[in-house]
Amino acid sequence: MRIWNKRPAKMAMQRQLQFFILLGTVFVTFFIFWNELRNGIFYPHTASSQDFTHLKLRQAHRRRMIRELCSANSSLNFPGKLISFDQIPNKALDHLIVDDHHGVIYCFVPKVACTNWKRVMFVLSQNLKAPNGAPYLDPLDIPDKVIHNHTVHKTFNKLWKRFGRFSRPLMHHKLKNYTKFLFVRDPFVRLISAFRNKFTVADEYFYKEYASTMLQRHANISSPPDSAQEAFAAGIRPSFTHFIQYLLDPQTEKVKPFNEHWQQMYRLCHPCQIDYDFVGKLETLDEDTEHLLRILGLDKYIHFPPGYENRTTEDWEQEWFASISIADRRKLYNLYETDFKLFEYKKPETLLDE
Repeated sequence: MRIWNKRPAKMAMQRQLQFFILLGTVFVTFFIFWNELRNGIFYPHTASSQDFTHLKLRQAHRRRMIRELCSANSSLNFPGKLISFDQIPNKALDHLIVDDHHGVIYCFVPKVACTNWKRVMFVLSQNLKAPNGAPYLDPLDIPDKVIHNHTVHKTFNKLWKRFGRFSRPLMHHKLKNYTKFLFVRDPFVRLISAFRNKFTVADEYFYKEYASTMLQRHANISSPPDSAQEAFAAGIRPSFTHFIQYLLDPQTEKVKPFNEHWQQMYRLCHPCQIDYDFVGKLETLDEDTEHLLRILGLDKYIHFPPGYENRTTEDWEQEWFASISIADRRKLYNLYETDFKLFEYKKPETLLDE
């Protein structure tokens, strides 16, 4: 009598079962991938665990450097270094935008991706409503004309206006419990970007408030045209040299404080009085943005809008500063040295030692 060996058949069934399990796993993985891709929440370049560890170490280093330089024992000295948070004037807190829904505080620095971060803050806080009455859900849907309207942002200065002397304890509570972040940029590159944006086009506000003064003081034009349109039509406009001379002129800040587009970053965000949880840089914007949204648990729910392709970069410095004397370059560095050192930007030796 012939005995049938069941083992080959059993092995064949096991292989079939393994095949179907593998096929099912592939199908489920593909379905998840396709669903996330369709809904815009799949990131092909999501950082690996190793990359994420590197980003955490980078943040720890940036924050440690600020704390060390802000300490009373450091050799870096600058106005306001050792004052307390409560000694900061209320008006100087207008750059701190608050999102109570997610417990986030953002200090915006003009010319450092602040337009797109303001868009994100509007979506998070739901303070701004679309024409249909619902909060904006996509940062790119927010009209440009309202993004820089300070009246629609919830800032620390508004807390003072609403609660008076009772607002300071509330500020301290938020600073202690909310996630605080800012983004910075190479100080000289930021100045070039500010000049390009505000003085190479016929901006009526910046012409009347600043450019006309530059022309009078530093271009020997005693009676410049009344409007930007007239000035530009006549070929009259301030040069980058006039702009730098204006910044270096001691008379400038005696008349009124620097405009926020060229005011030192530390004066806007007070990093010695506010212990920021996250310090991003425009030079590492993509990595830092992904890292921050991941920390906030928002990386799958909100997209950071794309930046501009013609972004001003460090490569432009030699060309823009060619007309600036070495003496004025060195004075300018001294004016922005605190920003260079606090946020670890390399001293531009090639510009200062030519």
